Amino acid sequence: MTTTGSDSTYDPPADPAASAAAAAEEQTPPRTDRRVALVTGASSGIGAATARRFAAGGWHLLLSGRDRRRLEETASGTSAVLLPADLAAPDGAKMLAEAALREAGRIDLLVAGAGIGWAGPFMTMPHTDIDRVLFLDLNATLHLVREVLPAMVAAGSGRVVLVGSVAGAVGVREEAVYSAAKAGLAAFAEALRQELRGTGVGVTLVVPGPVETGFFARRGRPYHRSHPRPTSAGRVAAAVWDAVSESRDDTYIPSWLTLPSRVRALTPGLYRKLLDRFG
Repeated sequence: MTTTGSDSTYDPPADPAASAAAAAEEQTPPRTDRRVALVTGASSGIGAATARRFAAGGWHLLLSGRDRRRLEETASGTSAVLLPADLAAPDGAKMLAEAALREAGRIDLLVAGAGIGWAGPFMTMPHTDIDRVLFLDLNATLHLVREVLPAMVAAGSGRVVLVGSVAGAVGVREEAVYSAAKAGLAAFAEALRQELRGTGVGVTLVVPGPVETGFFARRGRPYHRSHPRPTSAGRVAAAVWDAVSESRDDTYIPSWLTLPSRVRALTPGLYRKLLDRFG
């Protein structure tokens, strides 16, 4: 019985079932009929181009990066949701995964594109930069995949796209730690693919050569080799789209970049002579 001034009204007892349903509805993340892609490193370069390609293909995008203003530029003209995050921060991967699942209710595709570079002789590389490259290019990606994967496996579908590099396939001088991180990513992709067999979840490793982005400026040295020539971020994004559409395990951009790895595997001596000559 509730009394207000001289008026009295009767409040019927709440229906427990209705109350529970209302509470569940409040806690249930919003759902979308479109497939959901979480793209990291989406503030620039390959990540931004890939996000735009999937948005054009009708996917619902969750975009993550450290620079909100640039994320807004990537999302312009789309219905993408921005989830700024620093994957180098403690629990950064966990917090991003939780925010993404809270926002969309599911993740059908993870494009792990966040990463940094460093160029110069290994003996001059500061220890802090060794740790930073390894953490952002390898550890943070593994932690994010670990957070996202259980929901995909439970759903019986999904795909993880790992953005590697030809440096991880062949090793590039004066990019020793970056090469090591990307090689680790390639090994992780192969091992994880085997573990996920039969779950409905796939793993794609994207292996681009040099790409025309701000990556080289940010690492502290411009790209100076005459070969291979840099390709565009849009071309890499198109290759990612095709690989996901066709459920490919690996894709090299350009495709001839598979050749150095084959030469290295079949004739390592010849490979190293060519590397000494052409770099």
